[in-house]
Amino acid sequence: MNVDEVYKSLLVPNNSKLALVVLDGLGDIATESTGFRTPLEAARTPNLDALAKRSTLGRMIPVAPGITPGSGPGHLGLFGYDPLEFEVGRGVIEALGLGIDLKQGDVAARANFCSLDAKGIVTDRRAGRIDTRICEAQCVLLAGKIKKIGDIEVIIKAGKGHRFVVVFRGKGLEGPLNDSDPHREGLPIAVVKPQNKSAKAAKMAKVIAAFYKQALPLLKNCKPANGFLLRGIAHQPKIPLFEDRYGLKAAAIAIYPMYKGLAQLVGMKKVEGVSTVQQEFDAAVDALKAYDFVFVHVKGTDMYGEDGNFDAKVKAIEEADAALSVLLPEVDVLAITGDHSTPVPVKGHSWHPQPVMICGEIAGWDGQDRFTERTANAGSLGVFPAKYLIRYLQANARRLDKFGA
Repeated sequence: MNVDEVYKSLLVPNNSKLALVVLDGLGDIATESTGFRTPLEAARTPNLDALAKRSTLGRMIPVAPGITPGSGPGHLGLFGYDPLEFEVGRGVIEALGLGIDLKQGDVAARANFCSLDAKGIVTDRRAGRIDTRICEAQCVLLAGKIKKIGDIEVIIKAGKGHRFVVVFRGKGLEGPLNDSDPHREGLPIAVVKPQNKSAKAAKMAKVIAAFYKQALPLLKNCKPANGFLLRGIAHQPKIPLFEDRYGLKAAAIAIYPMYKGLAQLVGMKKVEGVSTVQQEFDAAVDALKAYDFVFVHVKGTDMYGEDGNFDAKVKAIEEADAALSVLLPEVDVLAITGDHSTPVPVKGHSWHPQPVMICGEIAGWDGQDRFTERTANAGSLGVFPAKYLIRYLQANARRLDKFGA
């Protein structure tokens, strides 16, 4: 019997309410450039401080020591799925989040509009974070001109800011393929190649090459977003549903499509219509009337970490702390963490374990009065794989029976 089967055999239903609040990219590092403080340490967080005084703390490894995760693996780990076992392309997640009904054999790619110089070198991978309206207009331009590549249908849909999705639909396609995103400025768009030797993946690579050949000339006069990068090019995998694994009826609240897509992939109900952090937490309160578990995703902490903007990341943490207050009376067990660290000095995701705090009647108290990376280092949870977080929440909610006699 594997460990997941053991957990499933121990499930005990009750009326407890659980919440997972993810401040994306929350973890950070203290360096001289930041005054030897992290944004969590610099932020004014009265609600998080009060929670810390009745919580256990620790840090989590999102995938494995030294591995820097993308948002997909980071969240799958938080949902209790080993990211090394359940590999999901970012394009699939984004497409689901945007409400695209993926069909068997579809291959989806998450795309970023970017800036290219005259030689085709990427000068800004996010095109200055263009406004969503510009993204929508350019997606309309591409979709109006490119409807098919040979016998393959092309579906293009705008997301938030500089992000959009491309879905390729037709016979004989398969992923995964490597990204066309070089993952840093100063390099050209990478050639997309299959990650296996299948004929379907080889066909998909040729389709993408043809798509670029048609699309880039259409964007040449679009400034600053005159190019695009593809990431997470893959087909939809089979994955066990969240409620089947944990006995929890779950809802998800997020503003950005990717995170709604991740939740939908594991069977959570997407709550639509929110556009601010406060609306997210208000929606979580409403969702808990009908659901056992709610996942709330806050994006700003990650975005400002990637920008290297210390002060803005501090403000994003403070905004989440203030909005959090409405949720606190409604839950029996609450976890607050990130899906990974996005340190300001790194300006990107990193491998550093992210801080985590679990609050509940029987969670205990670690003697800390703040929730920061340093206090998390002293917590009784220690450093553990993120895939076990949901199991800790189940145990604290008394939803796991005793194992053995």
